[in-house]
Amino acid sequence: MSFIEQANKTYLENFPKESYYGRCIFLSWYCEKGTCKFCFRSTIHHKVKHAQNAKRSMASILVEAILAKKLGWNIEFLTGGYGIYPFDELLKIIQNINQILKNKVWINLGSFTEEELKQLKPYVEGICASIETVDEKLHDELCPDKPIEPYSDMLKLADKLGFKKSITIVIGLGEKQKDFELLKDFIKEHKLDRITFYALKPVSGTIFENKQGPETEYYADWIAKTRIAFPKIEIIAGTTARRYKEAGILLKAGANAITKFPATKLFGTKQAETIEHEAKKAERPLNGTLTELPNIDWNKEVDSLDLNTELKEQIKEKLKQYIKTMEKNINRIE
Repeated sequence: MSFIEQANKTYLENFPKESYYGRCIFLSWYCEKGTCKFCFRSTIHHKVKHAQNAKRSMASILVEAILAKKLGWNIEFLTGGYGIYPFDELLKIIQNINQILKNKVWINLGSFTEEELKQLKPYVEGICASIETVDEKLHDELCPDKPIEPYSDMLKLADKLGFKKSITIVIGLGEKQKDFELLKDFIKEHKLDRITFYALKPVSGTIFENKQGPETEYYADWIAKTRIAFPKIEIIAGTTARRYKEAGILLKAGANAITKFPATKLFGTKQAETIEHEAKKAERPLNGTLTELPNIDWNKEVDSLDLNTELKEQIKEKLKQYIKTMEKNINRIE
């Protein structure tokens, strides 16, 4: 039995057939670190385009939460460049998103102190650490200003405080097959509830710009081996506007969900249709939709929120822009 077949069998013994789309909500486009050698935030072009401390507006952030709720998407986590928001401002964003979703959220926003984690506890379900690779030598080379140890300590503290724990791992950075044993040890040591895998996306201006991302089979192999080793862990697999055709095999390999696909920008497109089709073909149909807008009164949805009038009006305006783009994509297909 191949790893993929075995992983699929293991998945179905522990989870329902349905999969889901996990939406990451970005809070900012700049990072105070900005030195991870594979990341678009490390490029000169990005640093020029996005001035230091560049942030999204509260309205645009909350629009994504509203769309996710109404389209049946899960929020994978809130993320963005590290060190951009003062803690009090970050806490207010999380509280507002809680109000919309009626649920706690996951966050992937760097390391937090014990006192900060205690303040986040009423609103945050889980803490994610962007580990990227568990090979410490490779990690130190690629992420010189983001050592593993503070994130490892935070995950252990989060466990003590009752949070769920997760990490992100990028496949294609130069890891070796034998490094899977290191990943297994890390998952066990930190008692992780979830893991998100990404395939390296070569970015112009980085040391990887002339490289290729990992082959789908190699990428899926990491997911499958993780599923087999940890039957009950939640696995989320990233795919992009270029790699979308691999969604079915990633689900077959044992992923619970697909993430990173730009679902608002490409809502209702052929790529979105293909992801839904591949999920069905893999007998892992997606909950929610990437292709059909519900017939609802969006302004009424905003008016029902306990927010000030000025912010509501800003949300309505932003929401109108999003819906217009999404409808245009759907009409192109029809």
